[in-house]
Order: sequence, then structure tokens, then C-alpha cells
Amino acid sequence: MIIYVDPEQCTGCQICLPSCPFAAIEMRDDKAVILEEKCTICGACVDACPMQAIVRTKDKPVEEKALDITQYRGVWIFAEQRMGKIQSVTYELLGAGRILADTRKQELCAVLLGHNVKELAHDLLYYGADRVYVMDDPVLEHFQDDPYSECVAELVRQYRPEIFLCGATNIGRSFIPQVAVKMETGLTADCTSFAIDPEKGNLLQTRPAFGGNIFATIATYRHRPQIATVRHKVMRPAERRTSASGEVIEAPIPEKAKKPRTRFIERIEEIEETVNLAEADIIVSGGRGLGDPKYFDMIRELAKALGGAVGSSRAAVDAGWISYSHQVGQTGKTVCPKLYIAVGISGAVQHLVGMRSSDYIVAVNKDPQAPIFKLATYGIIGDFKEIVPTLIKHFSG
Repeated sequence: MIIYVDPEQCTGCQICLPSCPFAAIEMRDDKAVILEEKCTICGACVDACPMQAIVRTKDKPVEEKALDITQYRGVWIFAEQRMGKIQSVTYELLGAGRILADTRKQELCAVLLGHNVKELAHDLLYYGADRVYVMDDPVLEHFQDDPYSECVAELVRQYRPEIFLCGATNIGRSFIPQVAVKMETGLTADCTSFAIDPEKGNLLQTRPAFGGNIFATIATYRHRPQIATVRHKVMRPAERRTSASGEVIEAPIPEKAKKPRTRFIERIEEIEETVNLAEADIIVSGGRGLGDPKYFDMIRELAKALGGAVGSSRAAVDAGWISYSHQVGQTGKTVCPKLYIAVGISGAVQHLVGMRSSDYIVAVNKDPQAPIFKLATYGIIGDFKEIVPTLIKHFSG
């Protein structure tokens, strides 16, 4: 329970002051105010107030702050880089951002954080960015939530973008919610498409819900910026132009960003013989239908023969057969390879959400009723222990 004073009802009569035995009420700007550190919620003041301005309740109403959204302009994207290399999701964001910026007749800007990344900032101009805000400092060399969120929030406060897009990567999912909280605005996660409301100009953010069974379209009406994370491999990337026009603005990092609550100790790269899952043109995934983790060696061998990456279903990850970094699906990675081979994967909707955009899908399963066959381009019904070695032999030869 809490007790609070409704300032619109309070007339400043001060009748409540002597009613409180704990001196937990004082006057501020001719209005009564409850001192929470002294109040015992006894309710004496509630009974004493003739205007019924003092309320005892379980929930305190949230005051809606009026925001002039017309002061916010521009479409921004977060240009993610790792170890001095721009990540491919950045070009997808630039492609999507360009469409939105042209529709709104506004500028497309990118935010780049890191150390010794100024040359990367200039390169982004070739991909359609009208302006790149770069913060280059040793503190930003390795990703940490606190300094990254402080830097982005400071830029947003200063320049007031209307829309801010970020990749739904490990980095984006980690720090962009903090930015949304600092700016007191909403965040729509894992979006797969965008549009602009032709009447009000709001960003219409579409994302899968309920395991991908439906798609929800979300709009932010009273707050800015409109922040959304974008699933990797669902947007068409911007193409590099032969010439660049625009400018790079170097900004100092805020003092608060120099004092993170955590300390970077070491970066350990996962040892993996095959190519990166998110970037792969060919993916071979194994599921719980393999029956034993030892058969992932067979999956890896086929992936290696094809020059592809190793994926997995959530069930295989949950069983401890393979690390989470290989998980494809709603709670894992969204992929869009030219060829996706699913071995021993039944086809739960959570998995299909993450790979259904593949150009060609080949399913290997002994159950002819497995849902994966409804989505597959080609289906092979049979024992994977006979089928996969045959494929390995064919492609290795």
C-alpha cells in the first residue's frame, strides 16, 4: 500500500498537517506532499482531507510526460562493428533505414562506436548514410553495456532522431534496452519488417508473436525515438555506391561512459572449424532426432564437405549436445542461407521461424508426418545414419 496526494485535488488548506502523528506531510508550492521515508501508511491523513485529495492505494498512477514529438527528426541506425570490422547486419539496417528516411523525407544517419574506427565511419557513407556520428575512444574498444548505452543515449538526447534501428544481435539485444529506458521510450524487438503510417507518420514495426503463429504490428505514438531491433538476414542490404556524399561527425564520449560498472577482462573466440552461422550460404542443422550427441560429428563433416556452417534445433542445445551459438530459431539465430539441410529436426514452429526464408530447404527425417516436410523444398524420408554418410561421400569426392 502507498499514500499519495493528487495535486489537482489538493487546495493547500493544510488541514491534513496536524492529522499526521509522524510529521510525514509538508507543504511544497502550496500543495501537500507525503514524505515516504516517514509515512507509516496509517491513513489518518486520508480521513482528515476534506477534498479527498489524499489517496491510499496499491498502485500509484504514472504521470504521463508531455513530449513534443515534432522536435524529433531523422532515421538512425546503429553501425555494429567487432574487432574493427563492420558487421553485415549494419548494411541491412542501412538498406531498411534508407527506405524509411526517403518515405519520411528525412536524413539517414549511422552511429559508430569503437576505437580506431574513423576510417570505417567514412566507408559507411558509401552505403547511403547521409551522416555518421562516431565516438572513437579506447574505452569503446571492447563492447560493454554501460559505455555503449551512455554514448548512444547522449547522442539521442542531443540530436533527437525520430527512428532508431539496431540489429537484434548479441550486442544489440544487450545494450539497446538500456538506451530505451534512459530515453523513456518503447522498444520493439526482433522486427522483420517496417512501414510508415501514411496518416500520422509513425513507424509501424512488425514482429512475429506466439512462436511465429501470428505477426504483430506495433506503433509508438507518444514517445520518441521509436526504437526497434531488427532480425539479421531479413532485410535487403544496402549496396555500396561508387561515390559517397555526406559527413562524419566526431563526438566526445560522455564522462559517465568512462566509468563502467564492469571491467573487460578477456575476449575468447569460439573455436569452430566451419564458417559463421549467420553469414553462411549453406547450413546443416541437427536436431533431437539424431538420438545421440556423437552424431553431430556427422553433421559437422557434411557441413565441412559443403563448405557450410553447423546449426541445431533448440532441443539439441537444451540437451547439451551443442552450444547455444549454433541454435537456429525464435530464441536463437535467424538465418537465410541458399541451402538449409535439416537432419533429425521435426519442424517445431519456433525453429521454422528462424530458417523459413532459406532459398532451398532439404529435410532428412524418418517420420513422414514430420511438420518440417510441409516447408521443405525436398524431403528425404529414411535413417539419417545411412543418408548423411552417402551425402558426405558424394560431396567429398
